[in-house]
Amino acid sequence: MSAQTARPADDPSEALLTIDELSATVGLTVRTTRYYASLGLIPPPVRHGRIAYYGDAHRARLELVRALQDHGFTLQAIEGFLGSLPSDATVEELALQRAMLTSWTPKPPEELTHRQLEKKAGRRLAAEDIRLLVKVGALERRDEGYVAMPSLHVGVGLLDLDIPEDSLGAAEESIRRHMESLAGELTEILRTQVLQPFRREAHSPEDAERLEKTMAQLRQLTLEAVVTGFQRAANAVITRSLARD
Repeated sequence: MSAQTARPADDPSEALLTIDELSATVGLTVRTTRYYASLGLIPPPVRHGRIAYYGDAHRARLELVRALQDHGFTLQAIEGFLGSLPSDATVEELALQRAMLTSWTPKPPEELTHRQLEKKAGRRLAAEDIRLLVKVGALERRDEGYVAMPSLHVGVGLLDLDIPEDSLGAAEESIRRHMESLAGELTEILRTQVLQPFRREAHSPEDAERLEKTMAQLRQLTLEAVVTGFQRAANAVITRSLARD
């Protein structure tokens, strides 16, 4: 009898998978799955005879690991975070964590060599250009190369503007400070008015999946609202300035 037909039936509602099937379901190689298991990123499997089986919680943890890695989190950071979660965290709770922790940027930051960076920027970049891009937060130095932030194209555009460097640095600091404050306030609203009520009620894996999709849509709408809100506020400032003049 094959492993596929010899599944234990301890919980008929849960689909148990071999490591090959688990890896294929999550989109990882078996070797990578074994490596993650060796790091303790997923709990030990359920063994029936000589065969190891993995359930929904194993799959949910692997999906969380992959989602966080895809958005630029290091394995060390992921290992520390998963270590803080209860060992009996439900599939729904893991999906909720994935929805909350997944980066707001559509793609993770890219690590590039100097040549790759110049190709992405579409221009030659002297040492002074690199220094300025780092100063305005469009670029980070990483070992032998660089990590391009989503705002790289904005930083490259600033290189040709006749604006004092100190002014660019002050503007970046102002934007960062206010954005961190805004992000903190919005996150608190989300936590207290959306996530806490969700946790208090009984919910299914399907409910958690719908919430995760809602979170993705909410991210996009929030980013658009921030841009629109800034435009409205800037117009209000101009209007007040003209009224004073």
